[in-house]
Amino acid sequence: MIVLHNEFSKWNMALHSVLRSRNRTRQDSRSSPCAPLSHCLPRTTPVLTSCTCTVHRWNLSSSSMPSDYNCVKQGSDCSRPSLQWYTRAQTKMRRPSLLLKKILKFLLLMFGVWIFYTLKLNYTSEECDMKKMHYVDPDRIKRAQKYAQQVLQKECRPKFAETSMALLFKHRYSADLPPFVQKAPKASEAEDKYDPPFGFRKFSSKVQTLLELLPEHDFPEHLKAKSCRRCVVVGSGGVLHGLGLGHSLNQFDVVIRLNNAPVEGYSEHVGNKTTIRMTYPEGAPLSDLEYYSNDLFVAVLFKSVDFNWLQAMIKNETLPFWMRFFFWKQVAEKIPLQPKHFRILNPVIIKETAFDILQYSEPQSRFWGQDKNVPTIGIIAVVLATHLCDEVSLVGFGYNLSQRRTPLHYFDNQCMAAMNLQTMHNVTTETEFLLKLVREGLVTDLSGGIYWEF
Repeated sequence: MIVLHNEFSKWNMALHSVLRSRNRTRQDSRSSPCAPLSHCLPRTTPVLTSCTCTVHRWNLSSSSMPSDYNCVKQGSDCSRPSLQWYTRAQTKMRRPSLLLKKILKFLLLMFGVWIFYTLKLNYTSEECDMKKMHYVDPDRIKRAQKYAQQVLQKECRPKFAETSMALLFKHRYSADLPPFVQKAPKASEAEDKYDPPFGFRKFSSKVQTLLELLPEHDFPEHLKAKSCRRCVVVGSGGVLHGLGLGHSLNQFDVVIRLNNAPVEGYSEHVGNKTTIRMTYPEGAPLSDLEYYSNDLFVAVLFKSVDFNWLQAMIKNETLPFWMRFFFWKQVAEKIPLQPKHFRILNPVIIKETAFDILQYSEPQSRFWGQDKNVPTIGIIAVVLATHLCDEVSLVGFGYNLSQRRTPLHYFDNQCMAAMNLQTMHNVTTETEFLLKLVREGLVTDLSGGIYWEF
């Protein structure tokens, strides 16, 4: 009995020792290196076991009894590091929401910039009265019509334009450039060097997809068959209105029209023959009446979404609604032409026109704004014409920026002052380029907007 009583006393003492130790552990949990993680975190936070506290077994018969836990630390401290871990976890949980807010702010900023840019491009400070401004001296009309007929009656000179350009711009004009993008296993080095519109860097796969949809990639055979071709590039300038050159323009082998410049209602002055309609998405005519069954639609691609738009037009599909927000003005929803009538302008022609012939600086990466290094569609069309035709004429070109109240186009109420708002094109440099071509006799100016020859 005495032995049992002694053993029971030892058990009782051990139990009280354990209970006292447990109470002390709870009180000192925040400073103890082995504090349970549940004391370090809020009750709603799951407990992460980063260290364990174990009670070593003891021999009840031994005289030495442990009075506290023997702790074994695993990993890291269970108090402060646990609080640090919790803080980091909370921060990481907040990061996605903060990132989302920043993305939304950026998108709103970009949308605001897009709205501002759209309003700026479509804003005109004043309108011109077309009825008052379009009086043309009858004597000038007669001389312009006579001069156009003289140009047409002269003997055509094969390869004159291409040869003359190569001589005038030595090492800056490539006579052997294909006018349109050709189907090839791999894009040329020149195409891969620049982003649109000067090249197709990063867009090679999209270009190949488009070319797969096009059954033809070159100039039509019935036009190539002519031994000597005469081209006329019809500009949109107000100088063309009232001259009555429509009949003469229809007699050219190739008539190149630009952007949305209309034929319907203006055929007396601009003719009604169209061989090539050269434009980009925002410039394409919205009316089906401006497309003829034998036209070539030559697309000039400036940005990523232009590739998607062209693909939709070729496949006669509807462009997704959200994609239309990436254009600065309304674009055509359908183009009533068969796939065989679509072409993609060779971007190397734009690159050569800008950096070699006009000697603009190459594009620089900027967050806002653009250098004036993108030629107008009209200038690009004139250079394209020298690759397509043996002789080249132009009509409807010439911006006299000093005459602010002069009509800008032959078909709307915009005044010349509107040209001062645009920031992309260098009108002065382009005018000097065309003046050089006319004075050298390389091209003829039928309306006298660049140089008066009649």
